[in-house]
Amino acid sequence: MKVPIYSANGELSKNKIDLPNAFGDPIRIDMIRRAVKAARANRRQSYGPSKRAGLRHSVSWPGKGRGMARTPRKFGGSGPGAEAPNTVGGRRAHPPVVEKKLGEKMNVKERRKAFRSALAATTDLNMVKNRGHLVDDGIALPFVVDDAIEKINDVNDDESLTGVATDLIEELGISADIQRAKEGRHIRAGKGKLRGRKYRVPKSALLVLSEFNGTELAFRNIQGVDVTTAAQLNTELLAPGGAPGRLVIFTKNALKKLEDRT
Repeated sequence: MKVPIYSANGELSKNKIDLPNAFGDPIRIDMIRRAVKAARANRRQSYGPSKRAGLRHSVSWPGKGRGMARTPRKFGGSGPGAEAPNTVGGRRAHPPVVEKKLGEKMNVKERRKAFRSALAATTDLNMVKNRGHLVDDGIALPFVVDDAIEKINDVNDDESLTGVATDLIEELGISADIQRAKEGRHIRAGKGKLRGRKYRVPKSALLVLSEFNGTELAFRNIQGVDVTTAAQLNTELLAPGGAPGRLVIFTKNALKKLEDRT
């Protein structure tokens, strides 16, 4: 399977490059979703209340024979109830425990298969469009850009790196997808907005480099764009939320390293 190569300026060249064999694997959506779900579960941290939560009271109970409930009470047993789960400020009946195992297991071969399937989904134009990306019809995916893009940090000392990255995106014809992510930025529903995750931005393009060398600084400021390396590329980046078909931009050198990895 061959795709054309774009220059660092976004110009289409006559040369084409062979994609690694992993891009030709059958697409297993079920396995991709399992891998993403397992990756999220394995990142969760154990949590639970303090062992003394709801028990920080001086309480007593006067005993039987007084027509009183056996709830522990403050003030020598004559005050309001405390510590019991049915009282205000008392302990929880069944709180989360740190001993609970939150992670999920997945076989190594299944995880690798899911990764290869997610790579194959990036070549399917219909799947990329169904995921919500705005791309032109008849275009060959994924995008492969010349290795010169990884040196824009050295070549463009006097220019804005993000401006250079934006010009490349416009030449590739995916500026509409970047605009979609920018306009789709909204306040997150629920309590997540109170915990450092106020805004949610739709996912746009994913840039895969051979290594971090300064080029990531040019792209990471663009809303919706993620930057990673061939070594750190994973199923969750290729299929955020378990939905395969992300719009991906590879460099030639990144493809070579990815072929060695897969």
